[in-house]
Amino acid sequence: MFLALQYPAAANSAPATLLVLGDSLSAAYGLRQEEGWVELLRARIRQQSLDYNVVNASISGETTAGGASRLPDLLERYHPAVVVIALGGNDGLRGTPLTTMRAQLAEMLRLCREHKARAVLAGVEIPPNYGPAYAREFSASFSGAAKQFGVPLVPSLLAGFGTRRELFQADGVHPIAAAESLVLDNVWRVLQPLLARPPKLTNSVQISLNVTYFT
Repeated sequence: MFLALQYPAAANSAPATLLVLGDSLSAAYGLRQEEGWVELLRARIRQQSLDYNVVNASISGETTAGGASRLPDLLERYHPAVVVIALGGNDGLRGTPLTTMRAQLAEMLRLCREHKARAVLAGVEIPPNYGPAYAREFSASFSGAAKQFGVPLVPSLLAGFGTRRELFQADGVHPIAAAESLVLDNVWRVLQPLLARPPKLTNSVQISLNVTYFT
């Protein structure tokens, strides 16, 4: 008599992917790559033995439109479990209509939901010379999109030090290396609870146990 039994068993799954989609604030502009907050995030994840690989898809000069255009391919290529969207600063600096920016933020969050990736939205502060009314409406674009899609919000990458001129490079826009840990702390407070939840297994195998009886 031949008896074949199959038992499902979890294989050693590959680490889940955390994708960062941002602009120069996330691309370590003016710094060595290892000094940027995304590389510091990679190191912290490793130090805390969290099962994630970090992919930094940030590009200097990127806008929400560019991010929305690139995101479908990134989702298909990396199948991320978590996506940090940190775009919008260049939209503000270029005077992109806020209705357009909001639509692009919504599209990126929709794509993440469609691909079952948990999203975190990170905002940024607009320089004060744009006026208080515009600054409030600009910030509300991020909080509104986060509320619409029920995703965690980092109110601003630069929260807590945006007015400290000594923590910025000569352009007054990009943080110096010593401030990148402050950016990471702003992101980490919101991101860490998501990372503490175990990622879904990406692979599984079936183990067949064959038992043969001879009579």
